[in-house]
Amino acid sequence: MSGRIFEAVMMVCFGVSWPLSIRKTYRVKNPAGKSVAFLWLIIIGYISGIVSKIVGGSIDWVIGLYALNAVMVGIDLSLVYFYRSRNLAAEKNRK
Repeated sequence: MSGRIFEAVMMVCFGVSWPLSIRKTYRVKNPAGKSVAFLWLIIIGYISGIVSKIVGGSIDWVIGLYALNAVMVGIDLSLVYFYRSRNLAAEKNRK
């Protein structure tokens, strides 16, 4: 039980950063400096955590934190793709 508390604290600490990252990407509308590969690795890590809990038979409420964090990273990744393509199109139109 106590291990789950520490896992939950870790997930909450990681989870706090994602809304801030999403907000910044949305506000600035320029994802320069954001690594798509890094975001994909984070999503894969969260999915692996979910699968590990399912396979290990330790399905509990912490799995929801993994899923929530994966969704938030997915939102940030979607914004990065959207603004990169929009910015590239705008740059092509200027030429």
